[in-house]
Amino acid sequence: MSREIIPFHADDVSALARALKRELARHDEESAADPARRKGPGHVELLNMLARATGFRNFQHMRAQADARARLDHPPVTVEPAVDYVRIERLARYFDDAGRLTRWPGKHSDRLACLWVLWSRMEPRRVSSEAEINGALNAEHLFGDHALLRRELVDLGLMARTADGREYRRLEQAPPAEAVALIRHLGQRRAA
Repeated sequence: MSREIIPFHADDVSALARALKRELARHDEESAADPARRKGPGHVELLNMLARATGFRNFQHMRAQADARARLDHPPVTVEPAVDYVRIERLARYFDDAGRLTRWPGKHSDRLACLWVLWSRMEPRRVSSEAEINGALNAEHLFGDHALLRRELVDLGLMARTADGREYRRLEQAPPAEAVALIRHLGQRRAA
């Protein structure tokens, strides 16, 4: 039987060592009353300790993230605990194969991630009319409510508009890590 290789990455070896020391001390405290556990942590306990020391909940969480990352065709150079690749995989289902938003998400956090994708497709440093923005948004979604999308982009500070609503422009800023991962994944899917 072949063994599945799961990448392990720690940004800071010193922080990893401190976290492992805390985990081992906690194990020693818990096993003080149980003579069978005094030999040291078992294989699964060690895997969980390593996973927690790098920011995951446990080894299963680390493995799920690695599997989702592989399914999304990201190069396995590093595993970033700040990005939930299972969530990215779920968010990508809001978009069709051409990368168009198929429906408006119910959860605010999902809507925000989808709006970052639309934001990334707006032309940077360009003043556009309302009609141009409507046309650009209509090309990027399928549920027929460009006014909702336009309003949300402005309300969330991703776009700015003049007081009379005639001119719009994308506000330049760095998207959060999960939005970047979703944008990258959808771009790869669109190109394929």
